[in-house]
Amino acid sequence: MPEKGKAGENGATVRVFAAASFLNDLGAYMVYSLWPIFVTAVIGADMAVLGLIDGLGDALVSLSQAASGYASDRLKRRKVFIWLGYLFGGLSRAGYAVSKTWQHLLVFRVFDRAGKMRDAPRDAIVADASRHGNRGKNFGYLQTLDRLGAVSGIIASILLFPLLGYQNLFLLAALPSLAGAALVFILIRERKQAKLRIYKGISFKNIDANLKLFLGLSAIFALASFSYSFLLVYANRFGFQAASIPVLFLLFNIIASLSSVPFGKLADKIGRKTVLAMSFALWGATCAIFIISQSMLAIIAAFIAYGLNQGAFLPVQKAFVSELAPKRFRASVLGGYQMVVGLCALPSSVLAGLLWDSAGMFAPLYFSLALTVIAAALLLFVKEK
Repeated sequence: MPEKGKAGENGATVRVFAAASFLNDLGAYMVYSLWPIFVTAVIGADMAVLGLIDGLGDALVSLSQAASGYASDRLKRRKVFIWLGYLFGGLSRAGYAVSKTWQHLLVFRVFDRAGKMRDAPRDAIVADASRHGNRGKNFGYLQTLDRLGAVSGIIASILLFPLLGYQNLFLLAALPSLAGAALVFILIRERKQAKLRIYKGISFKNIDANLKLFLGLSAIFALASFSYSFLLVYANRFGFQAASIPVLFLLFNIIASLSSVPFGKLADKIGRKTVLAMSFALWGATCAIFIISQSMLAIIAAFIAYGLNQGAFLPVQKAFVSELAPKRFRASVLGGYQMVVGLCALPSSVLAGLLWDSAGMFAPLYFSLALTVIAAALLLFVKEK
């Protein structure tokens, strides 16, 4: 049990990170709510290019997190990677505003997603500031503020886009992330860590078979989890007008925001594996609904299931990985985990786009369902510490 003063300081640290996450996603989702329509209808890219841009961006998220996790452990410094990550995110949105071709978007998307270098060091600080009994709750709280920022950003885009258009809206979207960077830079005080030994990094042999199995099944599930952009395009093809697409995106993010803390608390009570299994089932339900019915009510139900999937999966998997990892390698393992997942996101979205263009729009859904079943079956063999 931490001392009262230390517990209060740890709680303040989590709250600062949550506020910065809120601000960053406020700006990010002013862009992301319009992203797939902007890329395909305004820039003129096809589904394969959309999959390439999104997939490459997600893969670079993983590489930046792995690199920052390793460097953070080696240098015994976390804070610098966090505020720089928010700074990169803000500057990239200004770049979107001046982009004229999909090749330009690709450059700034790389810069945007490289800003995710902040996550592994930040998550390591949150994990260190938590106990087993509240770690799921703390990650859930972080995820909730993250999603509330997304919800606010989507509402802002719905209200402001008719007035500002793409360019001015994207320029405005840069400001909240810059404010988040300033918040972390000013308010977070990093404790000096004792350098007991030279940090040489972590190799695959440093982690046990249990964590390796979880990394493997997470990679399979990442191959199944193509970009949200595809779900928005599905909705557009099944009758939702372009103006109503951000409303579906808003619904999904509201559900994810409201469910993150409850799922985190539930994982603290009944175990991480059970909640992760629920998240796999919810993603499977999302795909199945699109296959079975294309009515507007069914599509709304699919976005609700997707929101619940994200609310359950994102906070709990971070808590689970941080507990399976050796403590002195925690940031490296969190970064390495995100690298594995993110590298699988590139072929996932690219393959989904190719399957869509070559075998029909339902092909990515069937492929995703099959991989989700495999990942869920492997989860049965993972042991919780």
